[in-house]
Amino acid sequence: MRSEAAKKRILVLRYRFIGDTILTVPFLRNLRRAEPDAHIAWVVAPGSADVVRGIPYVDELLFWDPVTTHADSRGTHRTWSAKLAFIKELRARRFDKVYVLKRSLSSAIIAWLSGAPKRIGFATEGRSFLLTRTVPYRHDQHEVENFLDVLRADGIGVTDDCLEAWLSPAEEAFAGRFLAEAGVAPGESVVGIHPFTANTPRAWHLDNFIELVNLLQTTGRYRVLIFGGGRDKEAAREIIARVSPAPVMAVGTTSLRESMALLARCSLVVCNDSGIMHLAAALKIPMVALFGPQSPVKFGPWGESCRVIYGAFSCSPCRQKFFRECEPSPRLTPACMEAITVREVLDTIWNFGEQSSHARTEH
Repeated sequence: MRSEAAKKRILVLRYRFIGDTILTVPFLRNLRRAEPDAHIAWVVAPGSADVVRGIPYVDELLFWDPVTTHADSRGTHRTWSAKLAFIKELRARRFDKVYVLKRSLSSAIIAWLSGAPKRIGFATEGRSFLLTRTVPYRHDQHEVENFLDVLRADGIGVTDDCLEAWLSPAEEAFAGRFLAEAGVAPGESVVGIHPFTANTPRAWHLDNFIELVNLLQTTGRYRVLIFGGGRDKEAAREIIARVSPAPVMAVGTTSLRESMALLARCSLVVCNDSGIMHLAAALKIPMVALFGPQSPVKFGPWGESCRVIYGAFSCSPCRQKFFRECEPSPRLTPACMEAITVREVLDTIWNFGEQSSHARTEH
């Protein structure tokens, strides 16, 4: 084993959103395989870092937390003095190489200010002069593949591309207790529903989810578990008032890690384009994901058991400047999301059930 001082030191910049954090895992796994003795540090946002607790491919997580309107932020690095202190910390660590997986100019500036002699990242936002090796960014492939292209451009082989997530025994035990206390019998099939998203116009209308849940529960084949955060509590009350029998609710009452453990107990998840979608994919949960304004080619769920229903129009995907580029529907949602019907989603769920039955029979 090389001494700590002699180890190659590698920094990875990919911070902020939950989904992007999960999608970075295949990059890190392949990097660790190629550099088993290196010290690998990963710059992440404090909140989203929870989803990769237990990751075995990095030696440390470094938290970068400026104020932003695009994601949840605690504002730890709100002031210029705090930002400068963070840069000084990076420089003191004397990284040999930085991988810049974000596409912003600011992330390339951070890489340059770190003092690392090798800086590899995407040729976007006119920042190529700050990098020592640039990589074309492609909008016609998934983000996971774009990240892996950065490794390939640096001469590192890629042997797999699957997502991963890690749960502790205590978290798994919590999920068991939670469902038992909600009256879910052992072996009963649970369908997870996440009807929310941070960008509301990107969501399938709540009325559609309520109709879907009522139809699912009348079959007697499933128990429905609703996921959501603290900001979704008001909408959750509407779901409770309009759904019978009442679904199991995990809206604003569970932590991100607890929600992950509950997701792992679901036999199927139906969701909008959201961080929960990527978490379910990482946990290998069969999924129906609903897309309209954003491209599922680039940001869809990454996994073999995922199905996407895409309300594709001639303007899809769009820049999501609601509603300057398109007229809203009477329910104030984009036409592409209105085009997805409850029947279409329900049929996709039934198809999953039939495939599972065939698989059990063949086995």
